[in-house]
Amino acid sequence: MDQRRILICAGTGCIASGAKKVEKAFQKALEERELHKTLEIVLTGCHGFCEQGPLVIIEPEKVFYCRVEEKDVQEIVESHLINQKIITPLLYQDALTGRNVETYEDINFYSKQERTVLRNCGRIDPEKIEDYVAQEGYKGLKKALSMTPRQVIDEIKRSELRGRGGGGFPTGLKWQLTAEAAGDEKYIICNADEGDPGAFMDRSVLEGDPHAVLEGMMIAGYAIGAQKGYVYVRAEYPLAIERLQKAIDQANAKRFLGAKTLQSTFNFTIEIKAGAGAFVCGEESALIASMEGQRGMPRKRPPYPSTQGLWGKPTNINNVETFANIPAILRKGAAWFSSMGTDNSKGSKVFALTGKVNNTGLVEVPMGLSLRDIIMDIGGGVKDGKAFKAVQIGGPSGGCLPEELLDLPVDYDSLKKAGAMVGSGGLVVMDESTCMVDIARFFLNFTQKESCGKCTPCREGTLRMLEILEKIKAGQGQEEDLKKLERLAAVVKKTSLCGLGQTAPNPVLTTLRYFRSEYESHIREKRCPAGACTALLRYTILPERCVGCTLCARRCPTRCIEGKAKEAHRIDSIRCIKCAACLESCKYKAIVRV
Repeated sequence: MDQRRILICAGTGCIASGAKKVEKAFQKALEERELHKTLEIVLTGCHGFCEQGPLVIIEPEKVFYCRVEEKDVQEIVESHLINQKIITPLLYQDALTGRNVETYEDINFYSKQERTVLRNCGRIDPEKIEDYVAQEGYKGLKKALSMTPRQVIDEIKRSELRGRGGGGFPTGLKWQLTAEAAGDEKYIICNADEGDPGAFMDRSVLEGDPHAVLEGMMIAGYAIGAQKGYVYVRAEYPLAIERLQKAIDQANAKRFLGAKTLQSTFNFTIEIKAGAGAFVCGEESALIASMEGQRGMPRKRPPYPSTQGLWGKPTNINNVETFANIPAILRKGAAWFSSMGTDNSKGSKVFALTGKVNNTGLVEVPMGLSLRDIIMDIGGGVKDGKAFKAVQIGGPSGGCLPEELLDLPVDYDSLKKAGAMVGSGGLVVMDESTCMVDIARFFLNFTQKESCGKCTPCREGTLRMLEILEKIKAGQGQEEDLKKLERLAAVVKKTSLCGLGQTAPNPVLTTLRYFRSEYESHIREKRCPAGACTALLRYTILPERCVGCTLCARRCPTRCIEGKAKEAHRIDSIRCIKCAACLESCKYKAIVRV
């Protein structure tokens, strides 16, 4: 694309960092210099590199400016746009090499990705259907309408696309089951109830490329014989809902949606259903119950939604990322998609890379890429030069994997064997300062609170497990507690009604499997190796280093440090509240945490 454009990231993260102010500053600066007629400002969706926002890309040069503020705009216009001089301080600086990188294509974070679902995010204005059409938008739908519904299903089956919502069920097979189910009325539901802590994959796709999701839903509707589609999206995503509704309105106006789509006999409409944000509503039957106006609670299966779903009718449910893959598969063919990935995990996968990593953000990589490649290369390694300890993959339903598994390929089968799962795509990096007992407690606390309470194993089992973890974290754990945790986890996994309960023990089981020594230290030594559990912390003063400067005593809020000037001091552990004020104030490194 040779047109001179200024791409400004307007995803939720960059907007929160001031992207709208940057946009207004550009508009004003261009008008003042009469450049607004030859330069186009494009507000895009999320570029993915959230750590560096607000992001600005100048095309066609593809120069990538990061952390741009309102005050930087005048310099960009004067130096770069007018005098063709790149502004080095605003360029991305590689955390590992320290060098400045001019174009986004040369940044490891982008160059090592395989952007299929995210192909348009950060490249088009998501509020303009013309931008989507210019990027081959709705060509997949047009091709599908030239095929029979069965041919469309067979193409998806040949692609070997598996559902990206967590379970990894074959998408084409799910479509086939719904298409073959008896019923004169069928439904398509897009599950956008993204509830994992730290996950923002679906939100970013809806904000950055909503038409791709709509097109995928339309193709699915044609394939299974449905005329009605719903997007179930959590109400906490106001920008995603706003842009999605605009996309629906525009698609209706252009006759991509509605009666006689693209002058065919196919009729299809889409509505948005805003959910209240219950994590359990990510489960298919609970989602359907919520849409029907009931409390979001799972139902016993079978029957499955494919035969008896929304209002008792055959219903096909896929998540945002799954639907966003469909248009490209129809345009480029099943062979193109299945050429990426591994034998049993085809295509690419979007991950929300967060935690103690230099390059946090949204990444899309081919299935089968190793955790090391994602975290250490694309992610730029662990923050502040600290040692890598673990990665939590798959959200609260996933597991924590240690350093010795960093070379594990990211695919459905490999992660399952390791005790984790691909899940919807959450990937949280932890460093040496992270307590794995506390991490297990954090995720179990989340799932326990989000449990709908319908079945006893999940409702009571997760609570009992949480109580044991809190007891261990407080230094009151006993040896038999570890066996109790394992027994409870096995019961909860085997007997819970839905996926929330069945996978809730995963963080506990994987931390016990790979970091058992940390549990044992908490129980046997009453010590937290990471120094993160306050109840187990103890501060002491090393007499040989203490010079009696009294600074720590003066900073102590409880006056628990005793000693005369120029003499070694000591800490009264009973009165110490473990605030670390003494540790931070000591200039002689005489105070240590044990």
